[in-house]
Amino acid sequence: MKLNLRSIAKASLVLVYLVIIAGAVVRMTGSGMGCPDWPKCFGYYIPPTQESQLLWEPGRDFKKGQVIIREERLLTATRDFTTENNFDPNNWEVYTRHDYAIFNASHTWVEYINRLLGALAGLATLLMAFWSLGWWKRNKQVTLLSWLTVFGMGFQAWLGATVVYSVLAPVRITLHMVMALIIVAFILRILHLLKPPGAVQSYHKPFHYLLWAALALTLIQVILGTQVRQFIDEQAKLLGDLAKNSWLEHPKLNFYVHRSFSIAVLAINLYLFYLNRKFRLHFVKIKWVLILLVLEIASGMAMYYADFPFGSQPIHLVLASVLFGIQFYLVLESISAKKQRKSL
Repeated sequence: MKLNLRSIAKASLVLVYLVIIAGAVVRMTGSGMGCPDWPKCFGYYIPPTQESQLLWEPGRDFKKGQVIIREERLLTATRDFTTENNFDPNNWEVYTRHDYAIFNASHTWVEYINRLLGALAGLATLLMAFWSLGWWKRNKQVTLLSWLTVFGMGFQAWLGATVVYSVLAPVRITLHMVMALIIVAFILRILHLLKPPGAVQSYHKPFHYLLWAALALTLIQVILGTQVRQFIDEQAKLLGDLAKNSWLEHPKLNFYVHRSFSIAVLAINLYLFYLNRKFRLHFVKIKWVLILLVLEIASGMAMYYADFPFGSQPIHLVLASVLFGIQFYLVLESISAKKQRKSL
């Protein structure tokens, strides 16, 4: 039972990270509005592949809720019907959530795949929650966290819908990203509770609190990064893809803060690495933190100095989310070391 639940939790974590990767690709390709409605896509469970499927024509069958684009507006079918020779406005109502009425097949399918992965991740966490019921008598925290993860996934889905309805409002995108990291933290806590006996780390008070500080700095960096990314998206729309060298020609203050904070994050983690080696604390994952930080800074420099090479933006975001996960797990290990020390 223990091994099986841990395997399900690992699978859930992998799927959540795949959703984060897919979300990063959505941002990179500008596909956030590829499906202008939610949870369906243009009113379909399987979205259209060409614009002709979204145009009115006589003799077509429509189901209630399916969408067409007509006169630069989205219209939704009010009932099941077959179109006649002339357009009947009584069969349609204007989609009022927003006025975005553009179809791009590649954008639609990128966003659709993102939603499919989100659904798979939701099913995996639901399976984990049901499986965790067997742990109720042994460790209630495992069961409670598993169900909290399910509710978190539901809230995340709702946030995703509000992002679409708001036509990609920056604040909601940031909340969407932060919620994804909270879900990652829930699952990592479950995995830590289910961890088989093994090497035990040593508690060191300064190291423990610096871990918390490093985690907080990374979270701040992620939030600042989403704001910088929003500015870049706006510049890309304004200047076009051929002017990548001008996207950060006149950045806002949050860009400079984001860049400066990366130095602070690297410095504090280098000191954590030093403390771990000096006092033999056995926190081996601190090495992965440094590797990820180097890659993260390198990808950031590539975007700024090499004019946003292909894939650099999603790589930068995914590295940050993985970094957060490993740092959070280090905090959990340090908390366990502290508890074990008190029990001696």
